[in-house]
Amino acid sequence: MRENLHRFFRAARGAGVRLSPAESIDAMRAVSKVGFTDRAILRDTFLLTLAKTQDEKKALGDCFDLFFDQPEPEQPPEAGKADEQDPSGSNTASDSPGGGGQAEGLGALAQMLLAQDRNAISAAIASAANAASLSDIRYFTQRGIFSGRILDQMGIQRLRDDLDNLTATNPALAERLTNALDGLRGTVRDTVSQALMLYGREEAENLRNEILRNAPLSRIEPRQVEQMRHLIRQIARRLRERYSKPRKRQRRGHLDVRRTLRRNAAWGGVPFLTAWKRRHRDKPKIVALCDVSGSVARVSDFFLLLIHSLHEVVDDVRSFAFSGHLIEVSGILESKSPEEAMAEIMSKVGFGSSDYGSSLADFEDEWMSTITPQTTVIVLGDARSNNLDPRADILRRIAERSKRLVWLNPEGRMAWGWGDSEMPRYSTFCSVVRQCATAKQLERAVSDIVASYQ
Repeated sequence: MRENLHRFFRAARGAGVRLSPAESIDAMRAVSKVGFTDRAILRDTFLLTLAKTQDEKKALGDCFDLFFDQPEPEQPPEAGKADEQDPSGSNTASDSPGGGGQAEGLGALAQMLLAQDRNAISAAIASAANAASLSDIRYFTQRGIFSGRILDQMGIQRLRDDLDNLTATNPALAERLTNALDGLRGTVRDTVSQALMLYGREEAENLRNEILRNAPLSRIEPRQVEQMRHLIRQIARRLRERYSKPRKRQRRGHLDVRRTLRRNAAWGGVPFLTAWKRRHRDKPKIVALCDVSGSVARVSDFFLLLIHSLHEVVDDVRSFAFSGHLIEVSGILESKSPEEAMAEIMSKVGFGSSDYGSSLADFEDEWMSTITPQTTVIVLGDARSNNLDPRADILRRIAERSKRLVWLNPEGRMAWGWGDSEMPRYSTFCSVVRQCATAKQLERAVSDIVASYQ
């Protein structure tokens, strides 16, 4: 049963429930107290010891129901018809799997199928599934492979030999056994499909996320928007876990060996007193200017969501959106859901013709004072200003006041400088200029920015 618990924990992780080894041990200790007899109590025990949020409770409950709901062996229709034709329930010796005649020489699987012992069939399938390492299934293309392995473990080859012999000597019994075998194949397929849902979900999710990570953000289909938002939240969580170091360690610094030895010379070098190297760290501060005109609106949606999901790493984040003019959207993003926030932002400044010169002038007039020598300014946009004055002089002043100026352009580099693109002129004043068309590129760019403060 311990092995079953390990498989259940593995399936729960695939369902999105975050389980640490310590939590798994606590759950196993709780299960040892309540036992496995009452499934309702067992289910509640897992929910209490493992789930930490309402979403995890729902996911864990669904995983529990699927894991402990084993497919029932199918009963051949002929068995029911035989009962109707012979109410007394008596069978000839040749048709009885345990009687004389042709049934005496049948293998264990054939006798089990003819007897229609559902408990024995279920136990045999479970044992064969364990022997075939069914919990290693990952992709739907492996269903046939694992179904074949389970049937081989149950003795399908001996059953085929039995069928060949019965076809020549007892066609009626051979037909019953063939129908029972069809039912067994269906039950095994259901068992494999259930295992795929339990153990293949994480791999399928990883594959889907990897495809989304490398897909152009501007070409995301409407049905994939919510999946992409979930992926962006995962990226933000990874960045928080990577860069949220204990503040005490940051304040203390690293041990200064030379100063420590000098300070403790009076005690023969025994380090009663320690000295630490302290390195000044700038307090992270980010100002993001996002173009939300029609050509890059979808990219800005995900970028703003990522930036405002990093508050545990970057305390001071100011976000601005513009197309023809510029407004601050920090409060909108913090107080509303992503869908509501983007709808309000788009209703105010979105989907218009981009005018970088006018938007930069708006920023200089009202918010230039927010930029300090510790500020990283991020501009997300295609730098296409519809042949209007780009006001590169304002961008130069922003670069002079800030720690660094980073420009993320969702267009390919081959398009920079063509048509109304002002990217070559703007890039002159930028510390970093990067193409940022996919979630993977977006994660890498933001990660580099946050890492510069560590």
